[in-house]
Amino acid sequence: MDLNFTAEHDAFRQEVRAWLAANVPAEPLKTYDTAEGFQQHREWEAKMNEGRWGMVTWPSELGGRDADLIQWLIFEEEYFRAKAPSRVNQNGIFLLGPTLMEYGTDEQKAEILPKMADGTEVWAQGWSEPGAGSDMAAVRAKAELSDCGDYYIVNGQKTWSTRAVWADQCFGMFRTDPESKRHKGLTFILVPLDLEGITVNPIPQLDGLPGFAEIFFDNVKVPVNRRLGDEGQGWEVAMATAGFERGLMLRSPARFQQTAKRLVELYKENQASADRDPAIRDAVVKAYMAAESYCLTTFETACRLIKGGKIGAESSTNKIFWSELDQTMHEVAMDILAARAELEPFAPQAKGVGSWLDGFLFAQSGPIYAGTNEIQRNIIAERMLGMPRK
Repeated sequence: MDLNFTAEHDAFRQEVRAWLAANVPAEPLKTYDTAEGFQQHREWEAKMNEGRWGMVTWPSELGGRDADLIQWLIFEEEYFRAKAPSRVNQNGIFLLGPTLMEYGTDEQKAEILPKMADGTEVWAQGWSEPGAGSDMAAVRAKAELSDCGDYYIVNGQKTWSTRAVWADQCFGMFRTDPESKRHKGLTFILVPLDLEGITVNPIPQLDGLPGFAEIFFDNVKVPVNRRLGDEGQGWEVAMATAGFERGLMLRSPARFQQTAKRLVELYKENQASADRDPAIRDAVVKAYMAAESYCLTTFETACRLIKGGKIGAESSTNKIFWSELDQTMHEVAMDILAARAELEPFAPQAKGVGSWLDGFLFAQSGPIYAGTNEIQRNIIAERMLGMPRK
């Protein structure tokens, strides 16, 4: 792998940096876990779309820039460096968007992607159910094809649906063949959340804000053209989406590199007290090195994908690494701040940067969402190491 950027890459970086410098809001947006903040972030997505920065890897005819994955990683580095707002529509642009590129019809792409890119339609996840969390093959929510064949009749429940409180659409798997078990008989369906028969109940997070919701479906009629892929192909489509979530797209290395840099600054600001425990200095250094290692690994993966390679079960190793790295960095920050950490407010300290306490609480969810790390270790053992099931 050549670790040097090309002249084209450098020019792209300068273009990104200039646009962000001119357009990133001077004051932090309110959290998108509030109605006002959600609308502010929706407007930011529209602003980015005006400059065709919403998702740079998308084709130009769909509002993107035809950028490759290296350019996307450069964009992410500059985005986090500029402390730009978090992406309220990450479920759409980072997860469903690439899946639509692979499995969607031309009509679906033309209808859905532009509205996704400009924030007109924000997407929620409809993965988990009360009896099916990381084990997505156990979903029981049903989608029965109507006699006329024009629509599915959807019944059941989804829970822990990210962004669902104020989202416009959700994507998820539904069981279209009740006789089939586990991975078979599942279909990937895109559901407008304003359809009759849908009830969305907010779920409060540790900070009391509704970052999640449970969705109830009561004889909801969903047009059959909202199916992504073939009927019964849901598991294959969902695994493509999960690969983007666990692997490359959802958590770019720039996010963790910026946290590592903040951690180093925090250590320097509190060095007199932090040095009373020599282990803290070592932990800061290790965290910084781990963030840089994740960056290099991601660039290697991007280069391989550009050359036609695939990302498979190894996405599980990525997910474990970045989620546990995030936990570790915030735990070290808590050690540096000691008792003061618990006195930090749940509010931004600087543009685009939340408090260490806020970050610490959010980091606890990392090993759970996108498939628990316990499940990811099972995948690694079985699919990468060839170990037998218990």
